[in-house]
This record gives sequence, C-alpha cells and structure tokens, in this order.
Amino acid sequence: MPYRPKRPCSYPGCPNLTNGRFCEEHAKEEAKRYEHYQRDPVTRKRYGREWIRIRNQYIAAHPLCEQCRKHERITPAEEVHHIKPLSLGGTNDFDNLMALCTSCHSEITAREGGRWGR
Repeated sequence: MPYRPKRPCSYPGCPNLTNGRFCEEHAKEEAKRYEHYQRDPVTRKRYGREWIRIRNQYIAAHPLCEQCRKHERITPAEEVHHIKPLSLGGTNDFDNLMALCTSCHSEITAREGGRWGR
C-alpha cells in the first residue's frame, strides 16, 4: 500500500497530525457529539457495544474502502455501512455490511436519503 502522509486534525485549532479525520485526543469527543445530536435513542441503542465489536471485526477483515477499490483507488476504510439499514430489517451479518471511507459513506447515505439527504 502506498505511503499516505498524515494530515492535520479536523478539530478547530488542533495542531496534531492524524491518518483519520480527528486525532486520538478529539476522536472520542467528536463521536460523542455526533451521537448526542444526530441519533435518536432507539437508533443509539442499536449501535452499542455489540455493534462496536462487530464493526471492529469487519474493519479488521476489510481494511480498505470497498467503493474506492471498485474505482481502483486504495483508501483506508473508516466506517462500516449497512447495505440494508437496520431500521428496514437489515442485520449485522457480514454479508449486509460494507467497509467505506468517510467520503463514500456520506455519498451513499445522502443518495439513499439518509440523514444528510433528507
């Protein structure tokens, strides 16, 4: 895999360099903010400890963005997407999951009418 230089943390004013969007110092803070303001309690309950365990296993097995690979790009996966959403009867089975970079995940979610596309 080609070398990817670290980039500045996206947290305002943070000088730390990171491979992801936020440095370790701000990643948990941003995740908490995301959960608090953007997910209702029913949805939050579906994404508890069990989901985190499944997500981590899936990312370990699929470390590259599956969408980017279709376009011959090599991008680390940062998120796991449910192909059929849990709210529509989807499951956490590996055949219903897809490893994506943040950009691809946002694009698919908006296209499907999820959060940002509403």
